[in-house]
Amino acid sequence: MGTIFDLRNVSYSYTGKINALKDINFKANSGEQISIIGSNGSGKSTLLAILDGLIYPTAGEFYAFENMIIEEVFDTIKDNEFRSYFRTRVGFVFQNSDVQLFSPTVFEEIAFGPMQLNMTPEDVETRVMEVLEMMELTKLKDRSPHTLSGGEKKKVCIATVLATNPDILLLDEPTAGLDPRTQLWLTELLQELGNRGKTIIIATHDLELVEQISKRAIVMSEDHMIKVDGNVEKVLDNLELLLSTNLIHEHMHFHGKLVHEHLHAHYKEHMHEHET
Repeated sequence: MGTIFDLRNVSYSYTGKINALKDINFKANSGEQISIIGSNGSGKSTLLAILDGLIYPTAGEFYAFENMIIEEVFDTIKDNEFRSYFRTRVGFVFQNSDVQLFSPTVFEEIAFGPMQLNMTPEDVETRVMEVLEMMELTKLKDRSPHTLSGGEKKKVCIATVLATNPDILLLDEPTAGLDPRTQLWLTELLQELGNRGKTIIIATHDLELVEQISKRAIVMSEDHMIKVDGNVEKVLDNLELLLSTNLIHEHMHFHGKLVHEHLHAHYKEHMHEHET
């Protein structure tokens, strides 16, 4: 698998004072499914924004498709062949759906991306209708996106990204605010896309989602550095690591594979058995 992203000693600070990332080093290869996990404020969203070329490292180097991504080249040149190439290869789904939605109707929202690819109007319509059907959004195609439920908005946001058929999907807290049924739908969709060879990188603290869709986990510490980069099963079995990075706490318990024991300090008050 070829390397698509390469971060070398990347740091980022807001206004030059507030550190969000420190000395980040990792490579992502084509076809990988990676979860970036950590507590709120650990730098997950900032890291995804760098991977999408929305912001640029304040120190270190970020390479995508063997090209260094710097503001002088990537952002200021309007007619940039590489930038167009990057945007067709990489799709980003924001945590807040309202940030991503701006068109009068769902149909127009999904059509926006394909229209930028210089497709014919007929091909754009065909592409949009295919995505609407795949995402089970056909009945909402004439609705205003801002009148939809949170789960429906999330589906539309994902549909807008899939309409351009990117090879790489970046998703920031994809299950945040979703009801259980929509969470299950999203999990199955990401599994299917991963099986098709898409590169999927998510930022989340939803450990159940991590277990179900990822093979590799990058754990961010509260000091904005990578604590561990490794196999998902080994990471999720490391209770000391999960506790130290504030991903679980001693009063939390899970049903299923993630944690098979209670970590309660006052465990006798909570003793109960779980079938496995």
